[in-house]
Amino acid sequence: MPGNVRLMGTSSVLPKAKRNHDVLSLEHEVSHEDWRGFKGGCNTGSAMVGKTLFMNHRAPANGRYKPTCYEHAANCYTHAFLIVPAIVGSALLHRLSDDCWEKITAWIYGMGLCALFIVSTVFHIVAWKKSHLRTVEHWFHMCDRMVIYFFIAASYAPWLNLRELGPLASHMRWFIWLMAAGGTIYVFLYHEKYKVIELFFYLTMGFSPALVVTSMNNTDGLHELACGGLIYCLGVVFFKSDGIIPFAHAIWHLFVATAAAVHYYAIWKYLYRSPTDFMRHL
Repeated sequence: MPGNVRLMGTSSVLPKAKRNHDVLSLEHEVSHEDWRGFKGGCNTGSAMVGKTLFMNHRAPANGRYKPTCYEHAANCYTHAFLIVPAIVGSALLHRLSDDCWEKITAWIYGMGLCALFIVSTVFHIVAWKKSHLRTVEHWFHMCDRMVIYFFIAASYAPWLNLRELGPLASHMRWFIWLMAAGGTIYVFLYHEKYKVIELFFYLTMGFSPALVVTSMNNTDGLHELACGGLIYCLGVVFFKSDGIIPFAHAIWHLFVATAAAVHYYAIWKYLYRSPTDFMRHL
């Protein structure tokens, strides 16, 4: 009888051990598939519970949205294809400059424009392909947020530097860079902690110089400036819609690209030379 009990106990344990082994094997397979998706493979067979191919669930209030593989790719490509045009456009403004001040302004604006697309692209590539390097991803995400402040300041630089301003309005030339520095410090200290406050800072910095620019005697280009600002504001809707609208962040990138193109056109047309003048310099 003791032998039978021992045999029965053994027979009752073996199926349980087998079940545990099967569960562990299944977990290993899921983890392996997750890792493939984690590394950037867009495999339709590796979709996890609560995820789709084109959108994941919304992030918690204090967390960051995790894009799907296809969203990662769209986030990268929508800004990567603008790097070369930004460099060429910056070189064009520098070429069209008449004096040292215009060249410096073209350099400032061009650096801000190129940095926006380069840093954004690098961050999204790291978030897509190297997200297991959490510290690296975190720092690039911070840089991605910081560069927005300097891009806003650089976008206003041609209007503030090359147009005649009143005594009080002229202070905006340096104050906007002080705001950019303050925004950078805020990101460094409170990155991703108070998202609404961060968005408020972006909008405040974007609208404050506009009040000065609209008070200029020369109003050429202000319609384009306002149009670009409106496009940015509409894009914010998608910026805050991750997990609600598929590819929301990539759509936000397209709004940024469109608004930046409108602003560049206004700067090129009203603050620098015409294409016919440029051809004479070649």
